[in-house]
Amino acid sequence: MTQPAGPVAIEAEAVSFAYPGGIRALEDLSFHAGAGEMVAVMGANGSGKTTLMKVLMRLLHPQQGRVRLGTTDVADLASAELYRRIGMVFQNPVDQLFATSVRQDVAFGPRNMGLAESEIAARVDEALEAAGATDLADRSIHQLSYGQQKRVCLAGVLAMQPAILVLDEPTAGLDPAGESQMIELLVRLNRERNITTILATHCVDLLPVLVDRIYVLAQGRVRQVGTPQAIFADGRAVAEAGLRLPLLAQLFHELGRHGMACDAVPLTIDDARRQVLLWLAHGARCDQSWGGGP
Repeated sequence: MTQPAGPVAIEAEAVSFAYPGGIRALEDLSFHAGAGEMVAVMGANGSGKTTLMKVLMRLLHPQQGRVRLGTTDVADLASAELYRRIGMVFQNPVDQLFATSVRQDVAFGPRNMGLAESEIAARVDEALEAAGATDLADRSIHQLSYGQQKRVCLAGVLAMQPAILVLDEPTAGLDPAGESQMIELLVRLNRERNITTILATHCVDLLPVLVDRIYVLAQGRVRQVGTPQAIFADGRAVAEAGLRLPLLAQLFHELGRHGMACDAVPLTIDDARRQVLLWLAHGARCDQSWGGGP
């Protein structure tokens, strides 16, 4: 298993969880994210992604195994301490927003921490700015678009200043522009603030150039774990997990089937450009590889 570069920020060790009725969502699953890493958890619907996110947050208690923040078992942490160190953004913002206005909602966590009003106001302003939602501060929650609601949920978590951020399908329901903006925002928070970021997601096209490692789940188990390059190099394994390749990787897999093989499947435009230049340098011609098209 690929190890994080730095100290482990959070880990699940051999956790299993079954819902009432005996439906097993996680089976002897182990997971870790290093301090400052950006880690994606991917898989088809029902693979166990959301359940894992909730187990990491202690919203669900595994029947077997344990979860640690650093070296501390989350079961030994008071709720206030746990949620000061780790925050979660749920898939559906309706599950997270409840105050009348945006400012009130973002202030809820810091106020529950017993902070002075001046500190609460400073945290709210900082969190709204970090989430790109400053212009929404005095809006009613009910006046927000779906994408705006997602950003306000993120601001509410950031106001707690957690070291670890857990997000369940952060781009679900967003249009392509909103999806790109959300991913760029999360990457910026991870890079500039060194926030350990864990995403359960189906967003395969943007992830390869952003995350440090990917876990692929199927039937509650880890089927693959590694760098994006390692995961997406095996198109068959990706398909068996109910996922698809990033569009760029899919293109080069298809080219490889038609005689234009490459040592490593490109995942970025720069990598693809270098590969095409390499083919041209060796005299490759696309019309030959595709069987002599017009």
